[in-house]
Amino acid sequence: MNALQMLQKINAMAEFNRWCGIEVTVAEVGAVEIQMPWRAEVGQYSGFLHAGLIGTLIDTACGFAAATVAGPHLLASNFSVNCLRPAQGQTFIARARVVKPGKTQIFTSCDLFAVDAGQEKFVANGQTLLAVLQAPQ
Repeated sequence: MNALQMLQKINAMAEFNRWCGIEVTVAEVGAVEIQMPWRAEVGQYSGFLHAGLIGTLIDTACGFAAATVAGPHLLASNFSVNCLRPAQGQTFIARARVVKPGKTQIFTSCDLFAVDAGQEKFVANGQTLLAVLQAPQ
């Protein structure tokens, strides 16, 4: 099973990810791209993507990027999000990469883009520190 297939399988098991409509579209060692379509349910009162969903996309993409180097047994221990402009679009694309892999922790970074009428706008970025867990026995 390659990285993309592994992450698509993990993503399909996460009910919240399915509710959000998150899809894993690209996965290679150390890098991932996920996408989510706009729906009114993911918006806030002004019609922009809710900051909670911005955090979700960044956290999910970072976790998936880390999984390509360390396997699926990870837990976010810290993450930060910078909302740079209102996130408004038809689709949202999160591109994450591993910044520094390690045996016990993995540092990742992510950029989030809103796509509207075929144009990408950079709307947020973030970083996540993930703890590598022991595989269940």
